[in-house]
Amino acid sequence: MSVVEQYARAHVLTDADLPDEEGGGAVPVVLRYDPEDDPRSVCVALPGRGSCRWTFSRALLEQGLRAPAGNGEVRVWPCGRVRAVVEFHSADGCSVVEFDTEALLRFLRRTYTAATAAATEPVAR
Repeated sequence: MSVVEQYARAHVLTDADLPDEEGGGAVPVVLRYDPEDDPRSVCVALPGRGSCRWTFSRALLEQGLRAPAGNGEVRVWPCGRVRAVVEFHSADGCSVVEFDTEALLRFLRRTYTAATAAATEPVAR
């Protein structure tokens, strides 16, 4: 089965999590989907503070690109026509991250392609 891993640049909007300004305020983020692990979930890994990782519903990410959506520790909403905001809550606080919507859409398309391929692969015996 095909794991999808995509690197994206995002802007951290939370004061406590702001990176040094030499990267223009953008940080590298890893978007990951493993249909074998959980075909309905995606993972977002942020750098810093022990490489924070959140796993949440792929449907939540998709819904949040169209209208505000949230479930527990993760909330997603569109921010204009070309940006989306993802808010992550944990015991340590809240991280608010802004992505280019196109990067998230590209990632979602790749996850659906991988899920379809995984569903049609013959089972090895």
